Amino acid sequence: MTKRVAILISGGGSNMVSLVESMTGNHPARPVLVMSNDPNAGGLAKARALNVPTYAVDHKPFGKDRAGFEAALQDALEKARPDIICLAGFMRILTPAFTSQWEGRMLNIHPSLLPKYKGLHTHARALEAGDKEHGCSVHEVTAELDGGPILGQAKLAIDPDDTPDTLAARLLPLEHKLYPQVLQRYAAGDRTPLFIDG
Repeated sequence: MTKRVAILISGGGSNMVSLVESMTGNHPARPVLVMSNDPNAGGLAKARALNVPTYAVDHKPFGKDRAGFEAALQDALEKARPDIICLAGFMRILTPAFTSQWEGRMLNIHPSLLPKYKGLHTHARALEAGDKEHGCSVHEVTAELDGGPILGQAKLAIDPDDTPDTLAARLLPLEHKLYPQVLQRYAAGDRTPLFIDG
């Protein structure tokens, strides 16, 4: 039984592209929707070019009405009937009311070696702390921000002359490698954590 995957993005969608391109052949999942909170997100055009249906729920008209925004997200997701949701650079914090509906079926990729550096500015925080290594984590989404069970991590050594920008650029190919591998295992029912060294 092939799993149906919806991917939520906010920007250029590079992780989304790596996920979509991986779901071919004997992969146990297929993409059914790419959705964004920004109608102008560059990733939507990339998804359409890959023949994946797209949808946007602009968060701006909702203002502080997070429940209203999430109800619109939920409505679009229910129509697509995904078995798994992948957050791939989706820059809206989801409420416990929303995440509880998808618990055990929603993944996220985060640019740090969780539980270190939940939230934003992870590359700068790793450098400020004098860390010797940095990386990314794929985890199940729960009500706790960046706090769900870890399903995979990829790490790399921090260079002495790294900046937040160079570190982000060096980490991105590892994100593109890790997330598809974790999704493939997850869709096949394997939740054993996967660890990759860059």
